[in-house]
Amino acid sequence: MLHCKHLLTPFSFKRKVVAVATPNNLTSINHRALLLPKLPGFLSMDDVTRSQPLPLASTAAKASQNNTIDPHPKYEDKKIKGRVVLMKKNVLDLNDLTASVLDRVDELVGKAVSLQLISSVNGDPEKGSPGKVGKPAYLENWITTITPLTAGDSAFDITFDWDEEIGVPGAFIIRNDHHSEFYLKTLTLEDVPGEGRIHFVCNSWVYPADKYKKDRIFFTNKTYLSSDTPKPLQKFREEELVNLRGDDDDKTRELQEWDRVYDYAYYNDLGNPDKGQEYARPVLGGSSEFPYPRRGRTGRPPTKTDPNTESQLKLIMSLNIYVPRDERFGPLKLSDLLAYGLKTIPQVLKPELAALLVGSHNEFNNMQEILMLYEGGIELPDGILKYIRDSIHEELFKELFPTDGENFLKFPVPQVIQDNKSAWRTDEEFAREMLAGVNPVAIRRLQEFPPASKLDQKAYGDQTSQITKEHIEHNLKGLSIDEAIKNNKLFILDHHDALMPYLRRINTTSTKTYSSRTLLFLENDGTLKPLAIELSLPHPDGDQFGCISKVYTPSSQGVESSIWQLAKAYVNVNDSGHHQLISHWLKTHAVIEPFVIAANRQLSVLHPIHKLLHPHFRETMNANAIAREVLTNAGGIIEETVFPAKFSMEWSSVMYKNWVFPEQALPVDLIKRGMAVEDPKSSHSVRLLIEDYPYAADGLEIWSAIKTWVKEFCSFYYKNDEMVQNDSELQSWWKELREEGHGDKKDEPWWPKMQTCEELIESCTIIIWLSSAYHAAINYGQYSIGGYVPNRPSISLHFMPEEGTPEYEELKTNPDKAFLKTFTPQLQTLLGMASIEILSRHPVDELYLGQRGTPEWTTDANMLQASEDFRKKLEGIEKRIIKMNKDEKLKNRVGPAKIPYTLLYPSSEPGLTGKGIPNSVNI
Repeated sequence: MLHCKHLLTPFSFKRKVVAVATPNNLTSINHRALLLPKLPGFLSMDDVTRSQPLPLASTAAKASQNNTIDPHPKYEDKKIKGRVVLMKKNVLDLNDLTASVLDRVDELVGKAVSLQLISSVNGDPEKGSPGKVGKPAYLENWITTITPLTAGDSAFDITFDWDEEIGVPGAFIIRNDHHSEFYLKTLTLEDVPGEGRIHFVCNSWVYPADKYKKDRIFFTNKTYLSSDTPKPLQKFREEELVNLRGDDDDKTRELQEWDRVYDYAYYNDLGNPDKGQEYARPVLGGSSEFPYPRRGRTGRPPTKTDPNTESQLKLIMSLNIYVPRDERFGPLKLSDLLAYGLKTIPQVLKPELAALLVGSHNEFNNMQEILMLYEGGIELPDGILKYIRDSIHEELFKELFPTDGENFLKFPVPQVIQDNKSAWRTDEEFAREMLAGVNPVAIRRLQEFPPASKLDQKAYGDQTSQITKEHIEHNLKGLSIDEAIKNNKLFILDHHDALMPYLRRINTTSTKTYSSRTLLFLENDGTLKPLAIELSLPHPDGDQFGCISKVYTPSSQGVESSIWQLAKAYVNVNDSGHHQLISHWLKTHAVIEPFVIAANRQLSVLHPIHKLLHPHFRETMNANAIAREVLTNAGGIIEETVFPAKFSMEWSSVMYKNWVFPEQALPVDLIKRGMAVEDPKSSHSVRLLIEDYPYAADGLEIWSAIKTWVKEFCSFYYKNDEMVQNDSELQSWWKELREEGHGDKKDEPWWPKMQTCEELIESCTIIIWLSSAYHAAINYGQYSIGGYVPNRPSISLHFMPEEGTPEYEELKTNPDKAFLKTFTPQLQTLLGMASIEILSRHPVDELYLGQRGTPEWTTDANMLQASEDFRKKLEGIEKRIIKMNKDEKLKNRVGPAKIPYTLLYPSSEPGLTGKGIPNSVNI
């Protein structure tokens, strides 16, 4: 650590007034306005007196005979005034005091923050005609601008000596000669000759200059296609993309926090074979067996055991995993994650302490014990309480133990049991959640009976469903099965084919579960009624012999009603795994990351498509990087709490084989699943076959609004197809996205060719939809519906009790006990609840669909107005959703558990709200 005493003791100071070097001159001010913090090992200015002027390191700064110093000499009389807004370095919500001290010392010895304007109209012939670079100007009054005690903005004046050859600035170079980084938000220039006001939106961390090989450059908020860039800025635009690609970077080195490199890697960081072979995991991506989207490169060294596996960070360091700093979570969000993340502390407890937490058994005895988690938490033994107190910060301890310091893990009451603690048991709620729950994207219309399988018969035998007409026909309101299919009355939640090839291996773990098919009938009131559930296991004699299946039908009497309740729970286990690993992780987090990387590597910040998509990429890389360290890794939370266990990510890789980019468009998906048909007369050109399908009804409104906005935006910059074809940056982005980011699917014929305006509009709409509304519908209701684990278990430890066994007798005498023993192992339940509570929360600084981080994100007034129109349209959609939720005829919008469908409300407050559409996949 640099010791201030060594810097200050060569000088002597007066007690009352000090002469301080500012960017313009030395001004006498009261020293108390700029005291260095009183830290151990540091001297404040009160400790010494001054009798000599401070030496300045800048060569431009020389002391004059009259004791006035100008460290930044003037070259002309004409001045351009500006204002820089930045956030000084903070750690969470607290100042990094050492950094603050060092930065002030830097200013005192002449090391400052300088900016140089770059011309957008005049080139420098001596340097190959890039934009002429002006003389340095310096941030003024750094010392006297006190850093806020919480993460906040500081504003600094800056004065540029005007050079007529600069003309209109189009960019600027910034050099940070301080010891610490800062977050540069904006630069605004006033009264620029011939232009007036010029605004630069920066929103980037600027590290000390010695961390960079190239100067940091920022451009104005103007928008240019690559071919329209003013010639003096073209070279700077191209060089910035080279820097972000890391073209000159050593691909073998470990990337550091100040690096700005966006690059690709396989998912080779999930396993940790150095801990033992049970923690080894296959590399996902780069093979036909395990294809996968690419993730961001970190450059960490390989494990000692396997050179193809990247080493993992220690858990305590997982928040510091490399992603480009501008992709990192902000301080407010990071603070929230730390506080709420401590509820997952059972994951990191020593085994003996974990045993203290759950006691001598690993199960809840009755439903009341689960309800106690919301009413009083868990009373911790002294040993574990001391362990936690010694391991975390005092303020966070108070957050976890807000009253007497004894009850831990008190959870908010999930919506599903707020109004009625038993409504979740009903068939109506079970079926309604397929249309308005957290995984409303799996149900499809049944178009053949019995349900068939697409699995290879040579490998898996006959997998045709064993559900017969005798099982269901008596519940079809007088219709035959053929008539019900023809009238669009039969639907299926089918988790059979996706799971059967993996089920034998999955059941070698602690999991004991089935693949499932669930048939449902559409009632005249628009609700769905379960007809039958088929649970299947691989044939004991081998896969080639098919499967063995048993069919269960609804019952409300005796032990049969308990068996039916178990059957529904096994279906929910399947659906929970599909939701978390496929609908959620794979189809949002994993598939979007390559779009983020490719955009930053190939699309300049000046490019219109970069400006369109950038809000929808915010913090995605950081969320995914942390997930790979604590959620999806070997032995991580997903493997502990979701039924495929150690095969979880491998299974998602196999499911990626079925991923088709154009089918992620909501109307295309609905038609493919048979939930809608094309209809030019309908408002969105598709007609829902279940009119009261909340996810689809609200989703189509949001989809249409997004597409209208994207069409207006793209049409403003691309007047014809030729402009799309001739846009070099756009074409490079799309080519790299297909060939590198989703490289295992580069030869698929379904990729849009990116040759027409319509392909551009549709592709951008899909990207925004997946990043915002689709992810919101899949993610932010997890705690509302799944926070009460009996309603939505994600793991099962035992098979269905067979008649004549002790387990069957327990089912008859104590059905709740039998249920809990199978579906709610205590430690995994607590860990799962804590995890989805974190995932379901909105941070204070969330940006929602239609919102921008800065109102001046572009200079194009037409696009600012179109953006405002988009925001207002979303407000209107939210009002319509609120109105529909009050319509008692729309029974699926609320249901027996009284949970109004709010997941596609565009707006939300911070916290656990069960509503709101954030711009990006950022949690």
